[in-house]
Amino acid sequence: MQADMQEARDRMVDLVADYSPPYKVRDARVLAAMRRVPRHEFVPPDQAPFAYDDGPLPIGEGQTISQPFIVGAMTEALELKPTDRVLEIGTGSGYQAAILAELAAEVYTIEIHESLAAGARKTLDRLGYRDVSVRAGDGYRGWPEHAPFDAIIVTCAPEKVPEPLVEQLKVGGRMVIPLGADVDGRPWAAQDLVILRKTEKGVETAKSMGVRFVPMTGEAEGTRTQ
Repeated sequence: MQADMQEARDRMVDLVADYSPPYKVRDARVLAAMRRVPRHEFVPPDQAPFAYDDGPLPIGEGQTISQPFIVGAMTEALELKPTDRVLEIGTGSGYQAAILAELAAEVYTIEIHESLAAGARKTLDRLGYRDVSVRAGDGYRGWPEHAPFDAIIVTCAPEKVPEPLVEQLKVGGRMVIPLGADVDGRPWAAQDLVILRKTEKGVETAKSMGVRFVPMTGEAEGTRTQ
């Protein structure tokens, strides 16, 4: 069974690495991490047969585990080093956090749905990811107690970049975030994956690709955000 899962995982990663440029994950460390992390452990049992398809899957609370290619592309864009401290907004099932933990020293991840946060914490602990801290809460505000962060990844889409996250990013740090408005009540309308780099002079931004993420749904300073 484990051998079959590894074969399926290898096929998934081969597909992620074989997209046509520019939509292609090239970083060998990222691809190796994706070969190690058992994605089937992070989805509900009825979704396990589809865990190594290159597509999103439902995980409860109206949320999804992201498409493997998107996980790889966003992780690659963070340019992680083994000594980095990373903040993730939108834990979901914990799969992205596990990938980050394979590449960085410390991972802090926030999930607004308490049931998902509890499930992710349980799965990550069971699989031995001791350097991942999971908290239930409003990710808009970040995790200032552990800031500054070398990298921040956001896996839900606000209309604009939350300022507290920019403040908690180190100078020289990178943030990867999907941005896009909920137009006429339709989420996932015109979202762009944006890569930010904080410099001494301010924040540099670049658009990467069109994406589809669930919207932020939390409340911060009176604004609908996560």
